[in-house]
Amino acid sequence: MHPYLNNWLTSNDAGKILTPQVLVNQDQLKQNIKDMASFSKEHVVKLRPHFKTHKTMEILQLQLEQGAIGVTVAKLGEAEEIVASSLFNGRKLSILVAYPVVGEQNLQRALALQKQAELILMVDHMDQVIALNAFAKQHQTSFSVTVKINTGLNRCGLNPDSSEVRAFIRNLLNCKNLSFIGVMTHAGHAYGASSTEELNRIGHYEAGALLELIDEVSSSFALPQLEVSVGSTPTARISGAVPGVTELRPGNYVFYDRTQVGLGVATFEQCALRVASRVVSQPAPNRWIIDAGSKTLTLDQGAHGQSGVSGYGYVVGQPDLTITRLSEEHGVLEGSPNGDLRIGDIIEVIPNHACPVVNLADELVVLSLNQEEFTIWEVKGRGKSR
Repeated sequence: MHPYLNNWLTSNDAGKILTPQVLVNQDQLKQNIKDMASFSKEHVVKLRPHFKTHKTMEILQLQLEQGAIGVTVAKLGEAEEIVASSLFNGRKLSILVAYPVVGEQNLQRALALQKQAELILMVDHMDQVIALNAFAKQHQTSFSVTVKINTGLNRCGLNPDSSEVRAFIRNLLNCKNLSFIGVMTHAGHAYGASSTEELNRIGHYEAGALLELIDEVSSSFALPQLEVSVGSTPTARISGAVPGVTELRPGNYVFYDRTQVGLGVATFEQCALRVASRVVSQPAPNRWIIDAGSKTLTLDQGAHGQSGVSGYGYVVGQPDLTITRLSEEHGVLEGSPNGDLRIGDIIEVIPNHACPVVNLADELVVLSLNQEEFTIWEVKGRGKSR
């Protein structure tokens, strides 16, 4: 058993938790949050962390206490869960929905949210803009909007170098019920970087492309200062250090994971989220079965479809063991263990990608080195994918 667990879980009271279980080292979590907050303050850039990584109100509260100016969400359901939380009762948070809001039902949900939060919506197509402006006019309101720019991920977003994006912003400015506040991007393709040099290139382009666009747009339309918002944990300390960037939206930094370690962004020691799993069978001398399968660890081998790691998680303290296969309820562990590995033993796994692991869990078991007992944080945003 790794020392991370020994402070509160011993061979005599291993029944304290059921496995598989998602664990969070509260001390490391707080340090990770503090480090990113310190970076944002040092570079005079606002921090609007992404909720989709942790989906818990307690962690969002810690981020706000360290100076976060608001929160980013992936879907309206996450925003609805936040505004309904008793932790934020009566507090009107600034919430950026980093996803296109399309369809009458979703527009109605955004309207309801706007009464409870300072809502910012994302657009990247004129059909969205026209529908959103007409809806806002019909309901005698207005929405703040940011324009999504594609800086290489090739998912949502307009090309920053095209004439299309300038025409798009010109048309957006003519929409009386929408308020254009700035531009945003997400350099998720950084997860596929093969070297530090490539990661730096991606991060600098992420910031530079937006700044060049904003300079041109601001001078062409005589606009006040606009937000220049960048995301992605791997590039946060690169693009976030470029003068002129006004906002950071990293998410994974609260936990980190094996993918971030592989990119050189974090160390295994900084990974605050682990999965405790029991050995339940040993069908061959160098093959064991653990109770964490794809419903716990996920089949993810990197973010955004990138395959940057081998196996399905790093077994702490066992560098010669690999989780080679996952079925829904079984993990197959193969290799040469450091010491005896027996049925009933608990191993500790740093997942490849922390975000989907949290979304599969009902709760996080939160540990502190100074306390023998643990606390439970409910994953309130679990499954809020609509």
